[in-house]
Amino acid sequence: MATEIERKFLLANDDWRPAVTEVRNYRQGYIANTALSSIRIRLSDTAAYINIKGATLTIARDEFDYQIPYPDGLELIDKYCLEAVVEKRRHIVPYQGHYWEIDVFSGDNAGLVVAEIELVAVDEVFARPPWLGLEVSDDRRYYNVCLARHPYKDW
Repeated sequence: MATEIERKFLLANDDWRPAVTEVRNYRQGYIANTALSSIRIRLSDTAAYINIKGATLTIARDEFDYQIPYPDGLELIDKYCLEAVVEKRRHIVPYQGHYWEIDVFSGDNAGLVVAEIELVAVDEVFARPPWLGLEVSDDRRYYNVCLARHPYKDW
């Protein structure tokens, strides 16, 4: 079983933008969201994935992620996703040995920008870039599964 260890932060400013090395567009929706798990379909510009995550909204969660045929991903997201689809543009920013994923949301979550870092251990020490703001890892509103149901525009 895979475990995702991820921390989330708001940003203090836009100083991260010149350091972006890659940009990806994502569109994702949730087929199921239960007390035990969420099942997500994610489309990028060129690939589709089905993802199952443990329902605990904490720094460390069980996660299974599998690539599926792109046409299947399109059909699943269009026919079976329960809430609104979350759309975002992900910017990859390397900083002192880690890759930060900075998500700039659009649609019903426009205006929201969140930085994420994946770690190998819950207590892993990492350098905090100067553009990093408040940590929101423990605030469930910032989890994509919650943004699908309660978008940023409604906060």
